[in-house]
Amino acid sequence: MAERGVLLEGVRAYRLIAGMWVRSSMAYRTSFVVTVFGNLTVTALDFVGILLMFSQVDSLGGWSLPEVALLYGLSATSFGIADLVLGSMDVLGARMRDGSFDTLLVRPVPVLAQVGADRFALRRLGRITQGTVVLGWALVSVDVDWSVLKVLLVPVMVVSGAAIFSAVFVAGAAFQIYAQDAAEVQNAFTYGGTTLLQYPPSVFGKDLVRGVTFMLPLAFVNWVPAVYVLGRPYPVGLPGWAAFASPPVAVACCVLAGLAWRTGLRSYRSTGS
Repeated sequence: MAERGVLLEGVRAYRLIAGMWVRSSMAYRTSFVVTVFGNLTVTALDFVGILLMFSQVDSLGGWSLPEVALLYGLSATSFGIADLVLGSMDVLGARMRDGSFDTLLVRPVPVLAQVGADRFALRRLGRITQGTVVLGWALVSVDVDWSVLKVLLVPVMVVSGAAIFSAVFVAGAAFQIYAQDAAEVQNAFTYGGTTLLQYPPSVFGKDLVRGVTFMLPLAFVNWVPAVYVLGRPYPVGLPGWAAFASPPVAVACCVLAGLAWRTGLRSYRSTGS
């Protein structure tokens, strides 16, 4: 019951802090609209790069444009949700350096909720919108014999993928506590991870594919379930049920990230300033 109370208090605190930042951003609505449009345009350039590649080739690693677009849309949408909810955690290192992180520790509110909602930015909706548009086009264009199971697997991939990326954000923030910053290391696994997943696994070496499947299971965001939807073999042998393992993998990642966060907080010794 105590754990549930802390969780509910964290959700409430997150909602209040995020709401404060939303009201702040909406005070200048023209600026907000321009910022969202700019974010949408910048993120769209990622897919434009893929389109330019396919203007020169018919397939990429044996995958057609709609199939790659499916991977892109799933990765971009899942990451966009996680980035909207917890994207501000990469500034944790800066807070520790200037001593402002210490003020969060003395407030009667869960620290994770405070850090996650800090500078909540609705402009990140641009990434989600762009990813959703590409995903929608891919689902219409891809050559798949759709079944009820495959249709249901699409939203499961998006939700599970967002949870996995969220866990990486939290684990990265915990690592920043140990390393006293290292935000770029976190970004390598978050922003770098979503870029990696936008391309088919067949274009990468098997050692890399094994690493993001068994060590840091980012492959369960889209690669593993998507090959089932598309009827393709996975580069490294996995049982058939692995295509449906994204939800339990996401839960395991969140539990481990939570433990890492708690351990990091206990080891924090302040800046001394």
